[in-house]
Amino acid sequence: MDLFGSFVIACSMYSRIPMPQVDWTENRMKYAMCFFPLIGVVMGAALWLTALIGENVHTLEEGSLLWAVMGTILPLLITGGIHLDGYLDVTDARSSYGDRAKKLEILKDPHVGAFAVIGCGIYLLAYAGFFSLIPGKAFPLIGGIYVLTRALSALALVNFPKAKKDGLAAAFSEGAKKRVVTLSMSIYLVLTAAFLWWHGGIVVLGVMAAGAVLSFLHYYQMSKKEFGGITGDLAGYFLQQTELLLVAILAVWYHLV
Repeated sequence: MDLFGSFVIACSMYSRIPMPQVDWTENRMKYAMCFFPLIGVVMGAALWLTALIGENVHTLEEGSLLWAVMGTILPLLITGGIHLDGYLDVTDARSSYGDRAKKLEILKDPHVGAFAVIGCGIYLLAYAGFFSLIPGKAFPLIGGIYVLTRALSALALVNFPKAKKDGLAAAFSEGAKKRVVTLSMSIYLVLTAAFLWWHGGIVVLGVMAAGAVLSFLHYYQMSKKEFGGITGDLAGYFLQQTELLLVAILAVWYHLV
C-alpha cells in the first residue's frame, strides 16, 4: 500500500498544489479518493492565512469588494478551476433541454457555449455577493464547507451509478477501494460536522447539513434522470453548486443574526 502515492495523485488531479510525479498505478488509485477532502483543508488554511495577512497590512476589510473577490478566486486558484469547468459543461448540457444522448454529447464538446458563459458569470457574481456578507470569524466554517463538499463528492463517486464506462469519474470509481473510500468519507463527514458545531453552533450545523443533504439527493436524482448517472463533469457541478449553496446559507445566517 502506497498511501503517499495515492495522496499525490489526489492533489495532482484536483488541485494546483505542487507535487512530485508518481505513476498512476492500480494500487495507488485504490486509495486516491481518500485524500480528496484534504485539499479542502488546504483551501481553508489558505483562506484563513490570506485574510490574516490582509488584516494585518490593512488591505482587506470585511464586506469590501476586495474581500469578496479574494474569497471567490482563491478556491479557483488552488483547484485550477477543474470543478468549475465541470459546472460550466453541465450548465451548457442542461440548458440544451436535449435528450440524454444529446446532453452527454455536449459534456464531451471542448467548446464553451453561451449558457456556460452566462452560468459562469452568474455563479461568480453570486458567490462574491454572498461572500461579502460573511465575517472573518466565520472563515473556519468556510473551510469546513470545502471539506464537506469534497467528502460528499467522493462518496457519490464510488456509490452512484455512472453515466458511461469511460471518463474521469469511471476511472477513479473503478480503481477505488469502495469500502475504504466510503468509510473514509464517513469519518470526514463526522469530523466536519463536529468542527462546524464547535465553530458555529448546533443551529448553523443543522441548517448547513440540511442544505448539503438536499443538494446531495438532488444530485443523485438529477444525474440519474437526465444523464443516466454521474460523470466527472457532474461531480464538479455538484461540488460547485453545493459550495455556493452552503456559502449562501452561511451569508444569510450571519447577515440576519
